[in-house]
Amino acid sequence: MSERNRGGWDGETVGIVLIVSTVFLALLVTNLAVRAGHALAGITEELGNPLEITLGVFTGRVAWPVASTVVAAVLGLIFLVLLVLVTMRVTRRRSGQGRVDEAARRMGRGRDIESISERAVKEKARRLGVDVEADAFGIPIARQIGSGKMIYQSWEDTCVDIHGTRAGKTTSRVIPAILAGIGPVVVTSNKRDVVDATRGVREDKGRVWVYDPQGMIGEQPSWWWNPLTYVTDDVKARSLANLLAFASRPAGGKEDAYFGPASKNLLSGLLLAAALDGRPITQVNLWQAQPWDDEPAQILKRHGYDLMGAQLEGFTKLTEKQRDGVYGGVDPMIACLTTRAAAPWFTPTGPADPRPQFEPADFVRSNETLYLVSREGEGTLGPLILALTVAVAEEAERFAATQPGGRLARPMLLALDEAANICRWPELPNLYSHYGSRGIIPMTILQSWSQGVEVWGENGMKKLWEAANVRVYGGGTVNVTFLDELSRLIGHYDDEVTTTSTSSGRGGASRSRSTQIQRRRILDVEDLGSLPRGRCLVFASGARPVLAATVPWFNGPYKEQIEASIAKHDPNATTTVDQAAREASTIKQEQHQLIASGGPQ
Repeated sequence: MSERNRGGWDGETVGIVLIVSTVFLALLVTNLAVRAGHALAGITEELGNPLEITLGVFTGRVAWPVASTVVAAVLGLIFLVLLVLVTMRVTRRRSGQGRVDEAARRMGRGRDIESISERAVKEKARRLGVDVEADAFGIPIARQIGSGKMIYQSWEDTCVDIHGTRAGKTTSRVIPAILAGIGPVVVTSNKRDVVDATRGVREDKGRVWVYDPQGMIGEQPSWWWNPLTYVTDDVKARSLANLLAFASRPAGGKEDAYFGPASKNLLSGLLLAAALDGRPITQVNLWQAQPWDDEPAQILKRHGYDLMGAQLEGFTKLTEKQRDGVYGGVDPMIACLTTRAAAPWFTPTGPADPRPQFEPADFVRSNETLYLVSREGEGTLGPLILALTVAVAEEAERFAATQPGGRLARPMLLALDEAANICRWPELPNLYSHYGSRGIIPMTILQSWSQGVEVWGENGMKKLWEAANVRVYGGGTVNVTFLDELSRLIGHYDDEVTTTSTSSGRGGASRSRSTQIQRRRILDVEDLGSLPRGRCLVFASGARPVLAATVPWFNGPYKEQIEASIAKHDPNATTTVDQAAREASTIKQEQHQLIASGGPQ
């Protein structure tokens, strides 16, 4: 017969510990009861050491008044309550959220995560010239399980977040990051909640621009942006054409080997012709619908773009089938420009349009906020959202190159929520490697690894993930391959397994014990797949993986300002705030208990 015990204590050891603890507790209660009882009863009997007192009580040599019985009963009740509480806590920590929290003691903490600690991030902010007394010194991530201390993303760290649906990414990551912004902030979203919760707070720092061409939150087109201001030459024309083509292509779709490049070349020429001639961008739709019209080719030639003009002329002279294929390929790329209701957002309302025009060059020099709102699927204005995001980012890069150190003095945050749906930026993986050093901080938020693969391909998604300085996983994913990679990154621990064997023979029973060391994963794939809400894993450059507790906005420093913003802008404000209050009462209670106890030791 054999008995196995993982962790080093077998049944015999546990029994000895229980006996010793019971004896010690009996001695303690007896001594306290005798001394307190004698004091209450006015007995002045000389008492010896604890062992003599205990023996004296049992032999009758030491008086045991009624008061001692009362004291002993009270002490017994107290110890019983403590025992129940400890048992409940141990049980809770051995299951569900507590079971996962146990892994924190084997993961990054203390010096292992110094690079994302408050002290280190503050020091980096000072080195970058940030006023840490007046401004946020970094972007809050979460509280480390165990110490309860906040960990931060610095103002030169790029970030990728992966959170499944209903995993709290908006309340715990997007909103706190936006409110931490100390320079211009660009936000992409497919829901109004982010805008409603933060615009009131951001208005205190500068103007708020809300781009809502699909009317998702009812914002009126009180301003407009001309996409053709981005097209300053043939290079920028090709860049915009590529963006419109990529963003309009179905996720995972492939372009035709012949018609795809030809259609993008055609669109490049049409965009440049419209820009050079001062036409609105919707002129491109009219030219695309009339493949025999050589006006755009003549415009290009007049402005010295002879080769591009000749190329457009060549497209008009193709066989009917080829020409239809090339011109037809442009149609889905500019479909976003055909919605009549959206036109005021990207075209002037008349020759003397009084509305202000958004200028990326002014924006990147400000503390303003730009919200870009669109939905995915049929009728999406995602291509325009992408074009405006890229226009702002490239302008910020140009401005940063003129600043001391080649970086923005007040970093610009790109909070790219729903990036794979409404802001499918093809060059994003290539930009991560140097944007942080420019003071441009992209924060790409995805629902799953597979979602990123659909946009950038397997290699592109790996490049994006690996180039980020901070990577956050917030649960809700069932991709086993991805979770297995995370599990490997988190690491292993040595588990001591003791085996006790009992055998019977002529000489009687004999026991033998052997100990083995087994390598086990700190968190298995199933642990990561069922990560409880309110927990996240943080992988930062130069730090061990960290298990952390998320901090939703309703448990943060901007709670009152956010509620006021919601009350002002959200038509369902009461429901939104009530829901946040219900979530807060649950999450705050759990995290307060964790922090107060010091967490797993």
